[in-house]
Amino acid sequence: MTIEEQLIEYAKQGKLVTHKCTKCGYLHLSTAYYCLKCGSQGFEDVVLDGAGTIATYTIITVAPAGFEKYTPYAFVVMKLDDSDLRISGFMAGIATPEDLPIGTKAKITGFEDGCGIIIKKQ
Repeated sequence: MTIEEQLIEYAKQGKLVTHKCTKCGYLHLSTAYYCLKCGSQGFEDVVLDGAGTIATYTIITVAPAGFEKYTPYAFVVMKLDDSDLRISGFMAGIATPEDLPIGTKAKITGFEDGCGIIIKKQ
């Protein structure tokens, strides 16, 4: 199974697969050949719960082709709990800033082809 396939399968379960440096413990979202912090080449997969808080987002009201049924929606950046990692995803039904205050608790709930990671408010 490729890294991309792993990411999709874990996202469908509400989780996120990361790559932890076996020397210093630094977490990477994508495959790395060298640790960004210490330069080590040793890694192990670590699965995180896909929960966190909304760090920032943009609301899309004029959607590109294929997204019309979701409009309006937000493209969000979520800071994961218990780490410094941030992940981006798609959140349907967001029309105004009042619908999604910064700091809102959220969770990965799936993956949809063409949209990517689906995130919903908790």
